[in-house]
Amino acid sequence: AGESFVLDYEQRRLRALGQSRLSDRIEQVSKTKGDGLGYDILSFETSGEERFIEVKTTAFSNMTPFYVTRPELERSRQCAEQFRLYRIFDFRSRPRMFALPGDLKAHCTLDPVSYLARLS
Repeated sequence: AGESFVLDYEQRRLRALGQSRLSDRIEQVSKTKGDGLGYDILSFETSGEERFIEVKTTAFSNMTPFYVTRPELERSRQCAEQFRLYRIFDFRSRPRMFALPGDLKAHCTLDPVSYLARLS
């Protein structure tokens, strides 16, 4: 539901900026290409440059911790100029949003909470 919220927001943002043709090209890649790209929505700047958007949604406050995958973290680092994490909060009552641009390490304290274990 959070991804749909952001998809609609991005379409309205680009249309309001006179970029209907770019608005029509926005893609929810988490559905069309899978969930391993490190972002959920492909959108655009008004210049046509790609914007990689990862969506994190909660019914709770804006400060509620969230999980980040390795591909998301890598995408934020490798494509810092194009990457945005959109944090949707109070989703059930009054959805609001803020964006974190660039490398997530610049905005968040990252604590490893899970490890992949292989038998040796």
